[in-house]
Amino acid sequence: MEFTLETTLGEVLAHPQAKQVLDKHLPGVAANPMVQMAQGLSLNAILSLPQAAQLGLTREKVEGILAEINQRI
Repeated sequence: MEFTLETTLGEVLAHPQAKQVLDKHLPGVAANPMVQMAQGLSLNAILSLPQAAQLGLTREKVEGILAEINQRI
């Protein structure tokens, strides 16, 4: 399975290696209680949320994270 911008946050968190890469780039985000509400959203949809900008999450950063995830799996 290749992870893309259409992959849901829940799918990323369910995959141990993908979650590890996510935690590396966004420490603590997987443990954040607010993440539970966003698990059904695609990464692309999350990028459109104001909270993404507050975290410094850009399309380029997410694409870089996805590239690293796809290299590891």
